[in-house]
Amino acid sequence: MCLGIEGTAHTLGMGLVDSGGRILANVRHSYIPPPGKGIHPRDASQHHSEISGKALQETLKQAKIDPSEIDLTAFSMGPGMGPCLRTAATIARVLAKYLGIQLVGVNHILAHIEIARLVTGASDPVVLNVSGGTTQIVVFEKGRYRVFGETLDIAIGNAFDVFAREAGIHDPSNPWPGPKFVETAARGSQYIELPYLVKGMDLAFSGLVTQALRLLKEGHRVEDLCYSLQETALAMLTEVTERAMAHTEKRLLLLTGGSARNKRLQEMLEVMTKERGAEVRVVPPELATDNGAMIAWTGILAHSAGITTPIEKSFVRPRWRIDEVEIPWIR
Repeated sequence: MCLGIEGTAHTLGMGLVDSGGRILANVRHSYIPPPGKGIHPRDASQHHSEISGKALQETLKQAKIDPSEIDLTAFSMGPGMGPCLRTAATIARVLAKYLGIQLVGVNHILAHIEIARLVTGASDPVVLNVSGGTTQIVVFEKGRYRVFGETLDIAIGNAFDVFAREAGIHDPSNPWPGPKFVETAARGSQYIELPYLVKGMDLAFSGLVTQALRLLKEGHRVEDLCYSLQETALAMLTEVTERAMAHTEKRLLLLTGGSARNKRLQEMLEVMTKERGAEVRVVPPELATDNGAMIAWTGILAHSAGITTPIEKSFVRPRWRIDEVEIPWIR
């Protein structure tokens, strides 16, 4: 039984998973920034610290277990925002010490992939991991995930959020602009050409956002610009992903991360994979965004391979890349 603690950005997540892959609890509390503002790491970490006790109580209640039944604690060691990572790590260290159990530091990006592999049954896919902080195409090869392509500047989720904030797109009932951006894009009717920035196997999104904001000031409809920005960015992603599938000759694509919930991206990938005689599997929405269950499951996998993290060596790694992580549990 592993307690997973996720704290890389705005979300403090706690989840309980057993070694059979059963998710017994998955609790999330998110820091809400002021309207029109992004995440401030210090404020988010303070939120995580204040809500941690409540989150733990909810997790134990949801799983219907006593703390003494927890065998292992895992935490998001990186990558992410330093203050948030340090808060999550501190919570994990205290619980490990108090309960007398072992600790495992988990790579956040790897956790997104492992929870998606668990629930979709995807054994050896090309992985497209997309979120507000990550845009990568990776494939497992010789003991670790290799990056076939990635963003050179900002992640795709961040690109959509930045444009939405600058364009004044917001939903009073939801502080996160992503869903409102997608909703606005669905009302667009005219495609406006934007820079198509694919560079080999890598991508760049900030130029698209800059040009779209310039065109907004020139009087173009915000709905058409959202539509055009989304279509262009997702087409870039689909092209690079298809090239990775062609290179590896794999017939399975796994889509994970917070932006995996984007229905238009799912549609594009579905068309692309069908044309190749391949298949795409998508992580369920409730496990797409940052959550403690994915950390717990990855902690179990690491522990089963003999990996633990001594408390005195449990320093966080804000820039910990997935291609630096050895993965002995996959053969």
